[in-house]
Amino acid sequence: MDAFYASVEQRDRADLRGKPVIVGGHPTRGVVLAASYEVRPMGVRSAMPMAIALRKAPQAIVVPPRMEAYQAASDEVFRILASVTPLVEPLSLDEAFLDVSASARLFGSPSAIATKLRARITAEVGLPSSAGIADVKFAAKIASDLAKPNGQKEVPPGGTRNFIAPLPVSRLWGVGKKTEAALLALGLARIGDIAAAAPDWLERQVSGGRGLWELACGIDPRPVVPDREAKSIGAEDTFGEDLADKGDLLPHLHTQALRVGRRLRGAVRKAKVVQLKLKMADFTLLTRQTTLSAPTDDGQLIYQTAAGLLAQERLGGKVRLIGVSTHALAGEGGQLSLFGNDRRASQLNRALDRIAEKFGEGTVITADLTLTNRRR
Repeated sequence: MDAFYASVEQRDRADLRGKPVIVGGHPTRGVVLAASYEVRPMGVRSAMPMAIALRKAPQAIVVPPRMEAYQAASDEVFRILASVTPLVEPLSLDEAFLDVSASARLFGSPSAIATKLRARITAEVGLPSSAGIADVKFAAKIASDLAKPNGQKEVPPGGTRNFIAPLPVSRLWGVGKKTEAALLALGLARIGDIAAAAPDWLERQVSGGRGLWELACGIDPRPVVPDREAKSIGAEDTFGEDLADKGDLLPHLHTQALRVGRRLRGAVRKAKVVQLKLKMADFTLLTRQTTLSAPTDDGQLIYQTAAGLLAQERLGGKVRLIGVSTHALAGEGGQLSLFGNDRRASQLNRALDRIAEKFGEGTVITADLTLTNRRR
């Protein structure tokens, strides 16, 4: 993400757009958490003491951090990333590695995937982002940095060594000021200089020299390691046109809830918490949730619960996105209802799952969705 915290502030406050913005703490004791691209030409950077930043850019607008807003935006971004591959390795709230090796058949080339992801992040989250594409993590990270702001850069397959060769040695992971000074003293100013050196000699001259030589040669075998097991399962949709009527929202919510139920059953999981998510036309994000009396994987129950949450909400404007998610996931189990409703629902869901597996999604749908499709 590009200047993530500052971009969220500029998204949420029209008066900050195009202005030099610093997200930071106390003006004399704090540090810069994020600097918008408008303030960076003045020499302001993240982690810089606020006192120095304000001397460099006295006209900058300083806003306090809103971590809840940044976390919410991050969750939305990672939800989009996970839609193309389960191999997503978060580095922070605003950065991740993706392995899309197995995604090409469904979503196209890595470059096409990056373009689509960035377009969705802009449309659905309202934020700019950049992407780097390469054979290895190290080169992808550098390509992403060079693509900023709001761009993407691809290193051709097998082209990592040539791509990084002209860059300064400070670009290598593990090269701090002390190591950089040692490398410069050896006459190694560019990454290509390190790649051309003998690795055994470099190891004797600089601590970790062989590892630096491998990176300089484009050798970075580390795989993308996805985050721990998912804590939630959900579905959401952004509308082509914002909707104002709750009646128009319900069919979307119903379809999503049925999808979530199928995904829960496919993962052999049940959920105790149902959450409704609404994003308004002005990008205001609303979430409402409730805890069920017993865990469920029944899409109909998830829909009824989410619809109840929607009924209680007073919409202050049009809605651009609606979603439902389930949380507090656990394996199958638990006591069945004394009246057998759970058993009948479970049998029906298994039958519907078998039909969907054999004939495809949407073969059997509920009456309200049929009527909605006809109206369309």
